[in-house]
Amino acid sequence: MIDILIADDHSVVRAGLKQILSDIPGMTVVDEASSGVEVLDKIRKKDYSVVVLDIAMPGKNGLDVLKEIKSERPGLPVLMLSMYPEDQYAIRVLKSGAAGYLTKESAPEELITALRTVAKGKKYISPSIAEKLAFNLDFDRKREPHELLSDREYQVLCLIAEGKTVTQIADELFLSVKTVSTYRGRILEKMELKNNSELTSYAIKNRLIH
Repeated sequence: MIDILIADDHSVVRAGLKQILSDIPGMTVVDEASSGVEVLDKIRKKDYSVVVLDIAMPGKNGLDVLKEIKSERPGLPVLMLSMYPEDQYAIRVLKSGAAGYLTKESAPEELITALRTVAKGKKYISPSIAEKLAFNLDFDRKREPHELLSDREYQVLCLIAEGKTVTQIADELFLSVKTVSTYRGRILEKMELKNNSELTSYAIKNRLIH
């Protein structure tokens, strides 16, 4: 039996996932979590076959939680589920130890296949991610400026490029406006760009947003 912990801060998403998996033989959603802290608390007290983890979580975001899970329970497969497109986060989360990455727009059949794959200790990688991974393994190529950013800086970059204000980004990432402004300053400095317009142009050119 594949025992699943679903971690998402939206109860509607958790209910939807439970509904999808309710009739699937050999799978059961045994627990839910609505924050990163709750996820870590649960994995310390109980064994699960797979954790389905959202990237955008209150408190500790999914990327931070993933790293802590891999530190404390390296053998526990984590399937990242996100509203963000593959282009933005798939490579980062796989490099951080995730067993797979799916967008919330994925078909239920793909979710079921992914869960079965990662529960066996394998990675679930879609063809498009496989292509990007192959490109990333070309060690001779020059690293792009956005690859020098931390996970949080990268997250802020993508949201700025999508046209969101500092206040909107702060609300979405559960950060203060001042903290987001600090990240923005670091991003501009690291990438040697002058303003949001240049950031957006860079993100479009490098297909970080659609």
